[in-house]
Amino acid sequence: MSLTNYFLNDFTALDRFFDEAFNSRGYRPSQAVAAFQPRMDVHHNKETNNVTVSFELPGLQKEDVTIDVHNNVLTVSGESKTSSERNEDGYAVRERRYGKFSRALSLPQGIKNEDIKASMADGVLTIAFPKSTPETEPKKITIA
Repeated sequence: MSLTNYFLNDFTALDRFFDEAFNSRGYRPSQAVAAFQPRMDVHHNKETNNVTVSFELPGLQKEDVTIDVHNNVLTVSGESKTSSERNEDGYAVRERRYGKFSRALSLPQGIKNEDIKASMADGVLTIAFPKSTPETEPKKITIA
């Protein structure tokens, strides 16, 4: 199984295709369904055996984002809020998204919370963790 399939839901690309197709033609879902998924990159460094996941979260501060781990699933969630002073009149095109978001990743077995590191700078959240821990790496047995 490839690393990409391990971390991503198979329907993410299809969801994004329909989302972008409808939003580019002026379709605006109701506020209840207006949740979005921030874009992310997943990179596996084979030399260090680390996985780095980067999320685009423009305009958000680290206080606006929550990272939870439960049952080997890492969930990044938060909310991008609109300005209360905003006037809806006069918009011809409005592509920036506001509302709640959530993304979930399956973690490899054996990852401990202290193995997961997170930082945020310039609207990019970066989370790093080992792909596998020494206890979960396959072990070779020599035949006597």
